[in-house]
Amino acid sequence: MPTISALPGIRYDLGHVGSLSNVIAPPYDVIDPELQQQLYDQHPNNVTRLILGQDEPGDDDSNNRYTRAARYMKQWLRDGILFSEAQPAVYLYHQKFTTDDGAEHTRRGFMCRVRLEPFGTGNIHPHEETHGGAKADRLKLWTHCRANLSQIFGLFPDDDNVAQQLLETASMGVTPLTATDHAGVESTLWPVSDSATLTQLQAALGDKPVYIADGHHRYETACAYRDQVAAENGGNLPADHPANYVLMMLVSMSDPGMLVLPTHRLFRGVPAITSSELTAKLGDCFDCEPAGNGPDRALELWPEIEVEGEQGTLGFYTAVDDAWTLARITDAGREMMAKVCDKSTDWQSLGVGILHRLVIDTLLAMPNLPAPKYARKLDELPTDLRTGDSAGRDLTGQEGSGGRFELAALVMPATLDHIRAISHHGERMPAKSTFFYPKLLSGLVINPLE
Repeated sequence: MPTISALPGIRYDLGHVGSLSNVIAPPYDVIDPELQQQLYDQHPNNVTRLILGQDEPGDDDSNNRYTRAARYMKQWLRDGILFSEAQPAVYLYHQKFTTDDGAEHTRRGFMCRVRLEPFGTGNIHPHEETHGGAKADRLKLWTHCRANLSQIFGLFPDDDNVAQQLLETASMGVTPLTATDHAGVESTLWPVSDSATLTQLQAALGDKPVYIADGHHRYETACAYRDQVAAENGGNLPADHPANYVLMMLVSMSDPGMLVLPTHRLFRGVPAITSSELTAKLGDCFDCEPAGNGPDRALELWPEIEVEGEQGTLGFYTAVDDAWTLARITDAGREMMAKVCDKSTDWQSLGVGILHRLVIDTLLAMPNLPAPKYARKLDELPTDLRTGDSAGRDLTGQEGSGGRFELAALVMPATLDHIRAISHHGERMPAKSTFFYPKLLSGLVINPLE
């Protein structure tokens, strides 16, 4: 296990802001303009003003959303709206949520500092590819604020959940902090500062690996930020310098509340194509059948694919004829995938790998498409298919075309076993191969980097 440590977390003073629910927010990259304004209006000190500032007329290098975030943070610290924890702590973190089927779940983990290791050099493993725009955006923000404003999501193997139970025991009798977000997810937080417990925690983690579940861009940004601070200090940093660490939420892969949900695709840069033309291009690599019409058909088709549970089953929407096609990979398709993909058999069997490498890159011969738009919630897909692609840069740094989405795809998510296996092969899945629900809240704990 990489080195972990407690941190002197920066938190909201409830005496100033009232309920913690007033000032928390989901991660910046899932906040659309409507939710952003809602969070802005909810409270003048909502953390959205730090993690996702608004551009204003006349912005320049000295006055922009990054410099405004830094000013807000300094002012809030001066005014006591934010305060630094008296003793360094690890933060036990529960999220209670309800899934679409009405079942209640609680995901349990803990937040701490984790010492940075460049991918491929230690025991921290990525599983997804990243895009450059998001990393440049976060680096600007951290450079101005000198803090991690939200946590990275890491997974580690712990069959008996020993590490988690240590903190559960240590938190007994401690009054928790609670917050409920806009989606109704209830978060509960307990600071644990007992040094004996933290020593036992590190021992329980031992040499276990960490797999980045969510936050690849922020992890790579943390490494870039550390190098930047080191350069500012003559090339070297003391071993205990905060920039050597990043704020991370660690969750056991055996935690009963761990869910992995799909992220569907709406493709940019694809020329108009009919369902019959698509079927012809897929050839003998897939068995294809008509699967209905209209954007709303996605709401019924996806449960059918999900129940089938096969990574090689994909649902395609072609806008020109408003049609859905269900495609199941064949033995010929698997053979073709092995020919065109030089990655492990685990990677080759992955639904998003089949979609991007076999279908998009090879059979449709479009290997250099722009990044697609990602639909994390199924009900987003019909709306996006009707309204088209918003022009301009979105929250993750991708450029919208302003046109119609000619092709969309429903695809199974990677599993935790995929993440473990593919990470150990030293490979990365296509971006957004997974969606871990619920998202971790920003505004619970801020990690100072100086």
